[in-house]
Amino acid sequence: MTFRPSTRSLRDRRGRGIRGPLIPPALPAYRTRAERFDDTVVAVVTDIERRWSKELRRTEFAVEDVPASDPAPWESQGVPLARLFPAEPGQAARIVLYRRPIETRAPNRHDLADIVRALVVEQVAVLLGVAPCDIDPTYPQDDR
Repeated sequence: MTFRPSTRSLRDRRGRGIRGPLIPPALPAYRTRAERFDDTVVAVVTDIERRWSKELRRTEFAVEDVPASDPAPWESQGVPLARLFPAEPGQAARIVLYRRPIETRAPNRHDLADIVRALVVEQVAVLLGVAPCDIDPTYPQDDR
């Protein structure tokens, strides 16, 4: 005797048809947290690149979930939220943001966007050797 699979789909066990998506694409919960985070980073980087396109043309931006477990020698305390990897021969400068540590510090989406903006502005300022308030006029200045 040979086994013959049923002609009906396993997802249609009770004859009600194949299930649709759990969350329709029009709802905000359709996208994952990682996708929403990526969208936030893209929006911030696009805004900054619009003003600094010439200086940032060979700069790459990346998002990783968590930083590597072996910190750099100058990172003795805490978990880094972002890192700047300077340009090397044959490789462009790279700014990496770490999604999970940033998300744990943001109580809501609005604060998350503010943190991402501040981190990108700070890293670009270090890369270009200028003050963060020169990169983004809305960046808070020190009153010293």
